[in-house]
Amino acid sequence: MDPNSPRDPESFFFSKVANEINLSYDETFIKSLNDRTGWPTSGRRSPARMTAAYEPSYTSRGEPSSHPKSQTSPYLYFESSQNSPVLLGCQKSTLDQPYMWMIEPTNRNDSTYFGALVGRVANRIGGAQFTLNGHVYKLPANDHGNTLHGGSRGFGDVVWTVYEYVKESHLTLTYDSHDGEQGFPGELSVRVTYLLIGRNKFGIKMEANPKNKPTPVNLASHTYWNLGGHTSGNILYSHTIQLFASRITPVNDNLIPTGEISPVGGTAYDFLEPRTIASKFNELPDGYDINYVLDRTGAGKTFTKAATVRDGKSGRKMELWTDQAGVQFYTSNMLGDTVGKGGFVYKKYGGFCLETQGFPDSVNHRNFPSQIILD
Repeated sequence: MDPNSPRDPESFFFSKVANEINLSYDETFIKSLNDRTGWPTSGRRSPARMTAAYEPSYTSRGEPSSHPKSQTSPYLYFESSQNSPVLLGCQKSTLDQPYMWMIEPTNRNDSTYFGALVGRVANRIGGAQFTLNGHVYKLPANDHGNTLHGGSRGFGDVVWTVYEYVKESHLTLTYDSHDGEQGFPGELSVRVTYLLIGRNKFGIKMEANPKNKPTPVNLASHTYWNLGGHTSGNILYSHTIQLFASRITPVNDNLIPTGEISPVGGTAYDFLEPRTIASKFNELPDGYDINYVLDRTGAGKTFTKAATVRDGKSGRKMELWTDQAGVQFYTSNMLGDTVGKGGFVYKKYGGFCLETQGFPDSVNHRNFPSQIILD
C-alpha cells in the first residue's frame, strides 16, 4: 500500500494541529519575519515554521495541501555574558562573518554535515526508496543501504544563490532543485532566510514551492553546538538538557524508524526534567541519535519550546522553539579526530545537534505525519 496516499484525518494529528493555530509566541520575532521576508506568518495558508524541517499544511480532509511549505527554523534564545564561538565548523570557516558559521563550505568527502542545510529530505529514508501515487522512487543509497540527508549530493552539497543580504540583519538564499534530482520527483524552489533578532535571538525561515509534481520535503539545519565554546571538548558532563517531548520514534540498528512511537518514561531517553547528557549515557549503545516527538502545549501558539540547554562552565543557556513535530537529538557519536575551525581537532562527543524536523522515513510509515506537498 502506498504510505503517501490520502489517509483518514485522524492520521494527521500533528500536522492538523499546526494548521489550526496562529502565531502568538513572540511578536517581535513575528514582526521581523514579516518585515524582512515578506512571507505570510499566520492563517490557513501555511503556518510559519520554527525549525529546519518542513511540516505540510493539510486540508480538512487530511490530504496534502497545494500550498508551499513555509517554516522558520530553530528560534534560538541565548543567555550569556561571554563571547565565544559556540558552533563547530569546517576548517575553512571564517569566524568573524555573521552567517558563515551556520552555512559551512562543504567537502564532498565530509560526513559531518557541519552547519549544513540538508534536504530535499533530511534524515534517513529506509531502503533508499519510497512509493508515491503508485510509483516507486529509487534514491541514492549513501548510508548502509538507506538514503541520508537527501542523498549523495543533497542540498548541503549544492551551490545556493544569495537572494538578499543585509548586514547584521538577515541573509536569504535560494535554490532550484530539478525534477529527478537525487531521485526525487518534481521541480522544487527553495528559499531560506537566516535572521539575527536583537542581541541574543536567531531564527531560520524556510519555504519550498513544488512546481509540477507532488514531492516529499523535509529540510533541517544540521548545526553542531557546544555552549562552552567550540574548542571546549566533551559536552556530556558539562551540558544539562531538557527536551519537551514525552515520546520518541525508535529505530533499528541502521537508525531507520521501526514505525513505533514509544514513551520515554523510565528510559535513558527521558529528558522531561533537566539532567546532564551523561547521566544515563551508559544505558545506551553509543550515545543519542533519535527523533523526539514534541509535546505541543498551549492553544493559540504555533511555536512550541523544544529544548533548553545549559552549560555549567560558561553559564550559557539556549532555548529552542519550533513549529515542527520532531527534533533529532544527536551527541556527535560519529565525530572523531575531525579538523575544524582554526585547525582545532574535534573529538567524539565534542558537540550536540538539535535538528527540528518532520519524522525520519515518514514517506514509508503511514502513521507518521506526511511530508508530501503538492504543486
